[in-house]
Amino acid sequence: MSIEVKVPVLPESVADATIAAWHKKPGDAVRRDENLVDLETDKVVLEVPAPADGVLKQVLRQVGETVTSQEVLAVIEEEAVASPSPAAPTEPETVAPATKSPAAQQAPLSPAARRVAEQHGVDPSRLSGSGRGGLVTKEDVLAALEEKKEPQTAAPAQAAVPSAPPAHARGERRVPMTRIRARIAERMLESKNSIAMLTSFNEVNLSRVVEIRKSLGEAFEKTHGVRLGLMSFFVKAAANALARHPIINASVDGNDILYHDYADISIAVATERGLVTPVLRNAESMSFAEIERAIADFAKRAREGKLGLEDLQGGTFTITNGGTFGSLMSTPIVNPPQSAILGMHAIKDRPIAENGQVVIAPMMYIALSYDHRIIDGKDAVLFLVDIKTQLENPQRMLLGL
Repeated sequence: MSIEVKVPVLPESVADATIAAWHKKPGDAVRRDENLVDLETDKVVLEVPAPADGVLKQVLRQVGETVTSQEVLAVIEEEAVASPSPAAPTEPETVAPATKSPAAQQAPLSPAARRVAEQHGVDPSRLSGSGRGGLVTKEDVLAALEEKKEPQTAAPAQAAVPSAPPAHARGERRVPMTRIRARIAERMLESKNSIAMLTSFNEVNLSRVVEIRKSLGEAFEKTHGVRLGLMSFFVKAAANALARHPIINASVDGNDILYHDYADISIAVATERGLVTPVLRNAESMSFAEIERAIADFAKRAREGKLGLEDLQGGTFTITNGGTFGSLMSTPIVNPPQSAILGMHAIKDRPIAENGQVVIAPMMYIALSYDHRIIDGKDAVLFLVDIKTQLENPQRMLLGL
């Protein structure tokens, strides 16, 4: 019995997807729920599992092609037997190594790699891929071309030393954007062109937060099984401040202002493919431990490319932490349709005046970028002061003050 493998139903916000890599080839045995193919959307990479046990009979769409919801990608034959591997030679010591069979062993090629291979006559079956799922990239093809140019035999010891490359040699590489990177570029340009964006700054003395993490961090981790990080303090402070300053949590909807009576806070996570913003739903009702566990899970799945579309949709406010990369100060860009984003930065020991004395304290600059169409400067400043007050007096968060 033949079973079709289809593109999952994509949400309305995702029109189509691109085939990034096949993990099986025709004739391979597959197991139910085993990942067959990766689909790249402009938000995440989706894994398409096998719907049943059997043999991959036919692949209908190739790497680099664009597909839409419910489109047929491949056909699986149930109760079929996978093609047997060729028998090993009886006298391997006297038989030359067999050449690779392109049909059986060729790794998937990216569109750019395929073009370069065709232009220079490179045999794709002889390439091994360094990309996700063994995908052969353009760089893999170029590396194979460079190896081909090298002499096949070693130069004699007395040969003259080859001349060094020109001191000012300049190279260029053209690499297509991933769909995620292209979408990020589109969203950022949309934000710049559609929002009257302004940024306000403040600074926070994190001495008491640092003390709490130092004195209670070990007990917190033993009790809850997760490390007490800095982000949970900022999420709780932001959720409390959003409740007191609802305009920061609102968004523009035509000629209306849409207020949200909940805090779905997007957390910016950097990955090799680009920035993603998974959402903490109802952050106002989450405990510190629940926040830390959720963020750790998001970070792990983001690195592995396993975030789902549902993880990224929605969000009424965003927090981003450039301090993990050493940023001292920045102006984060609002992610529409949200109206504001809080930027964290690096913690630096600085001299400050405290009770008439100069002391050294762990200080952080914080920034709030906001849509000036609906958020006045007063509201933005009061929101930042609220964040600052809570972080400098963490007990207020526990008392709901």
